[in-house]
Amino acid sequence: MTTLPPVPLPGARARPDATERILKAAATRLAISGASAMTMQEVAEEAGVSKGLIHYHFQDKDTLLVRLVVWITEGLVRREQSALARSTPHGAIDDLWRWLEAELARGHVRALVELAGWRGGSVRPAATEAMRMRRVAATASAERLFSLLALRPRVPAVLLGDLLVAFVDGLACSPAGTGGTDARAAFDVLWLALLGLAE
Repeated sequence: MTTLPPVPLPGARARPDATERILKAAATRLAISGASAMTMQEVAEEAGVSKGLIHYHFQDKDTLLVRLVVWITEGLVRREQSALARSTPHGAIDDLWRWLEAELARGHVRALVELAGWRGGSVRPAATEAMRMRRVAATASAERLFSLLALRPRVPAVLLGDLLVAFVDGLACSPAGTGGTDARAAFDVLWLALLGLAE
């Protein structure tokens, strides 16, 4: 007799696996303590797991930080790519703002900025690759937005991508970095200036 797998209850959510819980906890602790002060014990307590389980999944702190860079960047880029996927010319700026506001609230961009300054041997190459991936995604976002608005920038799109990444990183590290009206005002001013570069 074969048994069927249990059917989840309506509204029940699957528990994230231990690796994802650890990565989320590491991102949270990183935003609070900074990379150098963050301990594996803090991450374990935040994730609700044993320190031994963290060492089982991630050999040491450097390994955890490298995986954290990759995990944050993959999610950030994926969400940015989907932000304008179904946009219309009328709602494109607002769609991009909703993506950015959610990212600021998540705190992962601030964590990436922190990790970019980490001096650990294997973290630096991962942070460099993360920055490259983010520039590619930001360049694509700029191109998509200009295209939706039937505009063409007078500067190379790659420069717009670099500017957007720098803006997002600066906003994530500023007091307005959790979103709100100041962050939205800065975002609107930036895009008004960028759209002023259109032909």
